[in-house]
Amino acid sequence: MAVTGLLGKKIGMTQVFDDAGVVHPVTVIKVGPCVVTQVKTQKTDGYDAAQIGLVEFVKASKLTKGMAGHLAKSDAPPVREIREVGIESTTGDNEGEGAVKAGDRILVDLFDGERFVDIIGKSKGRGFAGVVRRHGFGGGPKSHGHMFQIQGSIGASSFPSRVFPGQRMPGHHGDAQITVRNLRIRGIDLEDNLLLVEGAVPGPRDGVILISKSKNPPRERRGFAGSGTVDPLKASKKASGKKK
Repeated sequence: MAVTGLLGKKIGMTQVFDDAGVVHPVTVIKVGPCVVTQVKTQKTDGYDAAQIGLVEFVKASKLTKGMAGHLAKSDAPPVREIREVGIESTTGDNEGEGAVKAGDRILVDLFDGERFVDIIGKSKGRGFAGVVRRHGFGGGPKSHGHMFQIQGSIGASSFPSRVFPGQRMPGHHGDAQITVRNLRIRGIDLEDNLLLVEGAVPGPRDGVILISKSKNPPRERRGFAGSGTVDPLKASKKASGKKK
């Protein structure tokens, strides 16, 4: 029995080469260490989940009395971020031997053997933005005398005499929760608690993200990545032999 996710921090992006020499862009994530601060069960809360915290250096004086009392119940160190993650169980018993308990430490080896992960993060805040940047509008003509950045009329006249809900207009851009699914794991460093995933991850550097096991991983295609391809030299010899 184990939790399904961990908290981490986005370090940055780089690239790695696989065995075939193909380059892959990857995001480096500092995963954990995390500590279980509370375990929720069907009997007490109506559902099974684990509350985990990202262990970082935080002064005890910076904690509120409520948070300090909450962490004291599980004998957990001061944490800066707290999230809830699911619990996966094969026996259905969350109170027996091997169950998740408050105070347990969780490291990046949780994803050892996994191929894909889902990541939840908060995108970069862009402030107040216009429709060209926020929604990708093309704008008007860019020749002399035109103000191409103006989005134009929104179409409200005597009918319908109102603005329809969801109308794309200027406003607050970014700073939203983004979920990226099925990012392939390209490497795990158990000593430094580093996880390398292929592709981009939402949020700025040092932004806190939630990494969880993929809920619906894609099915691998057999014979992909070069296996079963035709050798051009053998194919040409075979074709020339048939012509004779």
